[in-house]
Amino acid sequence: MKNLLISLIVSAGLMSAAHAGDAEAGKTKSALCAACHGADGNSMAPNFPKIAGQGERYLIKQITDVREGRRQILEMSGIVANLSDADIADIAAYFSSQNATGGGAKEELAELGEKIYRAGIESKGVPACMACHGPDGKGVALAGFPQLSGQHDAYTAKQLHAFSMGERTNDGDNKMMRDIASRLHEKEIQAVSSYIQGLR
Repeated sequence: MKNLLISLIVSAGLMSAAHAGDAEAGKTKSALCAACHGADGNSMAPNFPKIAGQGERYLIKQITDVREGRRQILEMSGIVANLSDADIADIAAYFSSQNATGGGAKEELAELGEKIYRAGIESKGVPACMACHGPDGKGVALAGFPQLSGQHDAYTAKQLHAFSMGERTNDGDNKMMRDIASRLHEKEIQAVSSYIQGLR
């Protein structure tokens, strides 16, 4: 646990500074993004993430990782291929400035999900999700830790599975999310994903 916290601090310090984006310019540049993520970043389809209110630093990293091939998202690769760093910063600034909509947790999963999110699973070495993503799921924008609150449970579960299976590897050299996700069994993934969807 101590080593994980040290890794978190080091990785936050090593992340590159985000470009200053122009939200107004980003609104125009985000037109293609709206097809999947919604005009304001609040996707209606659970397989596409809500990105409204997401931290700029995190959005810049994810879009850049897709453009550079470090994160594989087939639907996005052609769209972001020709974006400049300035375009990415503007789009990130626009979506970051939008208000995220919430969702609801499944009642039967709420207790387990809350326990994992707030306290982790000590016996498995799983830290509390809120250590990086905040008690309200709003993330830590300056460190590049993403906002999770209100995210579609299906999308969160899909990402946890991808980290667990090593299909998603852009969580840094410390493999933080891959290590954590690989320790969760299916019911735990479903429970914490549902709880996150209900956070506001």
